[in-house]
Amino acid sequence: MTERVFVDTNVLIYAHDLDAGLKHDRAVSILSDLWEKESGIISVQVLQEFYVNVTRKISTPMTPASARGVIKNYLAWQVAPNDASTVLLASEIGERNQLSFWDALIIASASFAGADRILSEDLNHGQVVEGIEIENPFL
Repeated sequence: MTERVFVDTNVLIYAHDLDAGLKHDRAVSILSDLWEKESGIISVQVLQEFYVNVTRKISTPMTPASARGVIKNYLAWQVAPNDASTVLLASEIGERNQLSFWDALIIASASFAGADRILSEDLNHGQVVEGIEIENPFL
């Protein structure tokens, strides 16, 4: 059985930020592997954060049309929606684990999507939350 891997926003941004150096190279390698194995998962939240960051906050911003094109490509992956159930679970995860709501929302989305692992630079590497292993791929 293929491991299901949830990708947090920072990994996606680095993969499409040509100015991100070694992190760009690492993120491209990770995402290529997930495309090949068809095991990547993202959420609506990740796509929203990606769009805002790559069109406004990186050194060489993408055009809105280019960013939309990237997002359209990632719709081939499993995309976890953020609905009322996800929000409620996130609030519980955040409270239990003393996490920000936004970090807990990533974990809640990954949980609902059946992820085995979350790749994120923002969460605690090696921690297991809701049965999902957190990995910082840039360590």
